[in-house]
Parts: sequence; C-alpha cells; structure tokens
Amino acid sequence: MYSAKELSSLYENKFDTDNFYSGNSNLYIPVQHIMRIPGKRIRPMLLLLSCDAFGGDVRTALSPAFAMEIFHNFSLVHDDIMDQSDIRRGLPTVHKMFGINAGILSGDVMLAYAYKYLTEVPAEYLPSILSLFNKTAIEIFEGQQMDVDFEKREDVSLDEYLKMVEYKTSVLLACSLQIGAILAKAPVADQQLIYNFGIQLGLSFQITDDLLDAFGDAEKTGKKTGGDILQNKKTYLYLSTQQNCTKEQAAQLKRLSTEPDSHKKVSLTKEIMLASGGYDITAQKANELYTHALNSLQAINIPAEQKTELFKMAELINKRDY
Repeated sequence: MYSAKELSSLYENKFDTDNFYSGNSNLYIPVQHIMRIPGKRIRPMLLLLSCDAFGGDVRTALSPAFAMEIFHNFSLVHDDIMDQSDIRRGLPTVHKMFGINAGILSGDVMLAYAYKYLTEVPAEYLPSILSLFNKTAIEIFEGQQMDVDFEKREDVSLDEYLKMVEYKTSVLLACSLQIGAILAKAPVADQQLIYNFGIQLGLSFQITDDLLDAFGDAEKTGKKTGGDILQNKKTYLYLSTQQNCTKEQAAQLKRLSTEPDSHKKVSLTKEIMLASGGYDITAQKANELYTHALNSLQAINIPAEQKTELFKMAELINKRDY
C-alpha cells in the first residue's frame, strides 16, 4: 500500500507536464500554460488511490491517471471560454492570454492526448475503460449544456441543479475511481460502490465550490470572488436563497440580476444569501452529501486499512478553503 504522498511522487516523476506533447509550438504553448498552473490533482490521485486500495499495480494506472488530469484541464479551457472567465487558479485563462481560437484548438488537442494516455493500459482492460470514459465524457458535455441553459431560466429546481452537477463534475471523479478499480480487477459490486462514492463526493465538492466562489478568499481560490453571482449562475447557493428569502428579498434579488455595478451586485446578493439562510442550507447539503460519500466508501468489501488514504483524501476535499 502506498501513501497519497508516495503516489503523488510516482505520478509527478512519471509525467513532465511541459513536454508530454511534441510539434507545433503555437499549438502547444497554451496547453503548457494551463498544465503548468498548480492544481489539486484530485482526479488522478483518486484513480491511483482506488487502484492501490483494491490491490492493483499502480504502475498500470499512471497513464490513465494522467489522462484524467489532461481531460479535466481540457474541459476547463473550454468552460472558461463559454463562461467568459478571465482568471483560472490565479492566472489569466488560456483564451484571455492567447485568444479564443487558441483556446478552442488547444482544448481540442488536449482531448486527443487524454485518449492517447487513457489507452496506454493492458489490452484486457481497454473495452471497459473506454466504454466508461466515453459515457462520462458525453455526460460532462451534457452537464455543461445544462449549466448554460440554466442561465436563461428562472425556474431551475434544486434537483435539476444536482443532476447538472452530477454530470458536469461528479462523473469524472467517479469515473477516475472506477477506472482504478477496473485496473485492480475489483468485483463489480465494489466498482459500483466506489463509483457512488465519487458521485456523492463530487456533489459535495461542487456545492462547497459554490460557497467558496461567493464567500471564499480570492487569493486562495484563484478566482474572482462572486464570479457565479456576476454571471447569474443558478448555483445551489443561489437557488436555496431564492427559495427561502422573503418577498422583499426576492424582489431585490431579481433587481440585482441586472445591476451594472459589479461590486454592489456581489455584496448585496451575498447579504441576502446570508440573511435568508441560503448559505446555511447550502453548507448543510454539502455535509449531507459528504456523509453519503463516506457511507459508500465504508461499505466497500476490502479491509479498512486499505481505504485509509481514500478517507483522508475525501476529508481534504471536504475541508478545503480553496
């Protein structure tokens, strides 16, 4: 069994994020930019930890772990274009620095490289891994479209939002965990449990992210505070606030959706989120989903000590302030 620190070292020593590609520098300079920005490496670490927990050979899991990180960053490049985001992890987004065409094309080539590394597994695992990953990729794109559609709707429900988050965020965490389990030849029942663990953890992760977007420290999150508010995104925090505020607060919230002064829009919306109880409801939901995730992990039929690092990783994700 490896510690998370040991697996992280194996991963970082295996891959040079500056030079995993070759060829036209104009194509790859934007790729280098996004891949160099320090990230949490959550998805590759979950894949490696899962493989190790089920007794697999983590060396077979390194390439698909890197594929998850490349795919995740590809999705961020394109999401930032669609969201018109200027900052990612404290630095300019790819399209902001290099232009929209470069953002689209660099994202495209990252998707191709994700598949390249994903397929560097023993042939016996390839059909099930590709099937899972293709399903996951399709759901992620569907989730992104739902997110875009929600910006134009005023009747988004909390259940709809959770489904969008499941597709846009949770399924890639769950996919990473299940790929690790597949490579370790885990029983199907345990594969489903580790997948469910990822789904619930991802939901908790994103709802916590909603809170951090509005109330986190911009220096720690690496994003502009209140970005979701400025874009009128229907987050769990916003929807909970909308459902629990007074008529007067609801009217003010509606007026603020078209407020041209960005500082005023963010600060007054945050005041309503706190006063209405929307913030507390959202924090409670994140904790509830986190508990469900831990229950799924606990139910997996392997010795408790083999799940220790996964529990530690879940706690780090749940308690983060960035």
